[in-house]
Amino acid sequence: MPEARSYAAGATLLSLDQQEVGFLKSSEGGAITADVIHEPLGASLFIKKHLGQPRYEDIALGLGFSMSPRVLAWIADTWAMKQPRKDGSLTFCDYALNATSRLDFVDGLITETTIPACDAASKEAAFLRLKLTPESLRFSKVSGRVGGAIAKSEKKSWVASGFKLAVDGLDCSKVSRIEPFTVKQTILFDEIGEAREWARTPSQVEFPNLRVTLSEAGAQSWLDWHEDFVIKGNNDDSEERDGRLSFLAPNMKDELAAVKLYNLGIFRIASDKSEATKDQIKRVTADLYCERMELQFPTAEEPIR
Repeated sequence: MPEARSYAAGATLLSLDQQEVGFLKSSEGGAITADVIHEPLGASLFIKKHLGQPRYEDIALGLGFSMSPRVLAWIADTWAMKQPRKDGSLTFCDYALNATSRLDFVDGLITETTIPACDAASKEAAFLRLKLTPESLRFSKVSGRVGGAIAKSEKKSWVASGFKLAVDGLDCSKVSRIEPFTVKQTILFDEIGEAREWARTPSQVEFPNLRVTLSEAGAQSWLDWHEDFVIKGNNDDSEERDGRLSFLAPNMKDELAAVKLYNLGIFRIASDKSEATKDQIKRVTADLYCERMELQFPTAEEPIR
């Protein structure tokens, strides 16, 4: 029998509900483990050990906008508190897209969605990061070539500098950076009963604050809002504002996706550190709370709204 040889790691194909939806930028996690339980000391001088219930670790995925709209729709439904569960799999391939192994997950929930930093000075490709919490996992060996049609499809690359922020009544033309932010889905674990696999129940969705950096030369409308909203105390619901963060294709015109921002409120604004010995643009950083976010994306049938 010939000796099995190692092979170079290649792409990872994501499938949802038995449909291939695209190749991932990265993937990690998904281990199946169990707690080691120590029994109380008895007549023996050695501690008796046994395993508790199996546990399934979260899966972290890095992905771009070249994925199928089914993935973005899953994220959007999660943010809308529709609490969608998905069955799916990660098929691990070699450099020639030959499948080598597969990790199947059941009733997966998106528990975190991280939007990377938007930075006008960056030339780096940017990717979303998802954390999936599965009800159960199974690992298996597979073979055969996969994802041929997806591999040949047009890639929608997103560079971190390709973004545009708009907020009602504010001058956003001088915004240079938005810090990364994470939308979180709270999960409750039902650990009662005889089942070996604990049920997971989704709870609230938590939307984060935003930190925006802009040139001081274009910050007057932001300073005026802070003066009125924070210092003068005119901060009831009617004074909150809506906005939109768009992710743009390399041509800086086409929208790959957007985050609609609802009920924004400013709670801090401050000048960034400046040094007399350095020639630099004077900038300010503003912190905003956001009550709700909505992910929007184009489909094959219609452009983004």
